Amino acid sequence: MRGASGEPGFLSDGNMRLLLFGGKGGVGKTTASAATALELALRHPEKSLLLISTDPAHSLQDSFSGAKPPPNLKVLELDAQAYLHDFQEKNRQRLREIASRGTFLDEEDINRFMELSLPGMDELMAFLEISRWIKEGAYDGIIMDTAPTGHTLRLMEMPDMIRKWLEALDALLAKHRYMKKLFRGSYERDDLDHFIEGLAASVKQMEKLLKDHRQCRFVPVMLAEALSIEETLDLIRELQRLRIGIVDVVINRLYPESPCLTCRHVRAHQLQELARIFKEPGFSKLRLWGVPMYPEEIRGMESLRSFWEGLTEWAPSTGEAPLSLPPVTPRVDSPVPLPTPDMAMLVFAGKGGVGKTTLACATALRLARAYTGKRILLFSADPAHSLADCLNMPLGPDPKQVAPGLWAMEMDATADFVALKNQYLKELAQFLSRLMPNLDLTFDREVMERIMDLSPPGVDELMALAAVMDFLTPEGYDLLVLDAAPTGHLIRLLELPEIIEGWLKAFFSLFLKYRKIFRLPGISQRLVRLSKDLKRLRAILRDPS
Repeated sequence: MRGASGEPGFLSDGNMRLLLFGGKGGVGKTTASAATALELALRHPEKSLLLISTDPAHSLQDSFSGAKPPPNLKVLELDAQAYLHDFQEKNRQRLREIASRGTFLDEEDINRFMELSLPGMDELMAFLEISRWIKEGAYDGIIMDTAPTGHTLRLMEMPDMIRKWLEALDALLAKHRYMKKLFRGSYERDDLDHFIEGLAASVKQMEKLLKDHRQCRFVPVMLAEALSIEETLDLIRELQRLRIGIVDVVINRLYPESPCLTCRHVRAHQLQELARIFKEPGFSKLRLWGVPMYPEEIRGMESLRSFWEGLTEWAPSTGEAPLSLPPVTPRVDSPVPLPTPDMAMLVFAGKGGVGKTTLACATALRLARAYTGKRILLFSADPAHSLADCLNMPLGPDPKQVAPGLWAMEMDATADFVALKNQYLKELAQFLSRLMPNLDLTFDREVMERIMDLSPPGVDELMALAAVMDFLTPEGYDLLVLDAAPTGHLIRLLELPEIIEGWLKAFFSLFLKYRKIFRLPGISQRLVRLSKDLKRLRAILRDPS
């Protein structure tokens, strides 16, 4: 076994309380996290370790292939829905009581928003459960196999999301606290205050741990391929912005030197791609570790135990001459029939790393050549966009023509939802100032301002996806080609329309119920348009023709 200086910190440093493995789909995150957990469990039999998956499309148990891990290592594929259900059962009465203390809105109104904000919060509740384990010292170390990049970045931002949700709950209690203090002369914090404070403390504890480089590390896993490198660079930049510690990067499936011409060709291509990353500022202070391409799939205890044996620290190669080979022309004996010309939407979906983006781009280009009279829009719903990297050109939230008859765009989900919130806040402020300019509605105003923070997580992505429906018009585009997020994230996204429609109905009910005193015509029209776009999206997704 190598000495501490000859191996990465995530193997040599036994004091890590939280290790997170992440990266593009299909790069080997699950294998790397499982192999690390097994190695640490065998090295430190006195320590209690937990290997956990936060990917909705779990594959941890597959890595162990039915084998039983060491007694000091627990393997858990997180059932986020179960944690959400447990949270609801334990705290439903508390949430209702918080709502009843709130504002001029009645209990039914606020309860509707509270219930709707919980579906989709399953991952938040799972996040809090992990935080509780760490706070209580349930395990000496936790190794997390995270979802593909885009989903993982949302997980890293969850402390801020939970904080906003808790601030919305706290705003509902503020008026009650003030009235009690006014009439009793003092206010003693009660069970509801302690409930919110306890959740806030858990979030703060987790956020503190994520940014503590001595106890928490994020390990990006990548392949020596252009799209994987670009996505890893984006991931590292975002993690550095969030101040989450990164020391080591794992480059998986590196081809060794070989007399085999095909292997030499792949290795030459890998070396060429890797040469670029050493010029990137984000990699300058990181240690890169190469793992060789193994002849067989890594599954089961024996192969997991040997996974790190071929590990070597990677540096720019100076000894190998570049390999010059003639370009290979792909041959397709019998191409798949093209979709019918009246097709409205094509969705490319599947596990991360299987080639969804490549196939979406290639198909869109092929269709643009075949159907010269049609206008085609290629767009990405994956939070970790790769379209621009695949097409090798900059893309943004507005359609850009990339070929005759073909336009492409990468949705900016956050910007659309922020714009909606800003419009709501502006119109609410104008309405309240006109309604009662001389009356202080401080508490009611704050509650109304924070209603948007009770929106279901994922509403931003679905809003952006629904907005694309506006392009599917005779004046817009004839066909939409969607490069979807990896399986788990996509399934969640496809489940959301029904939840979001319930959220919209809660707003419409509110506007109707208080129509004589509560009027926000601009935001009402925008929500009506969103509702229509969602219905159209659901209709298209359910129509196989």
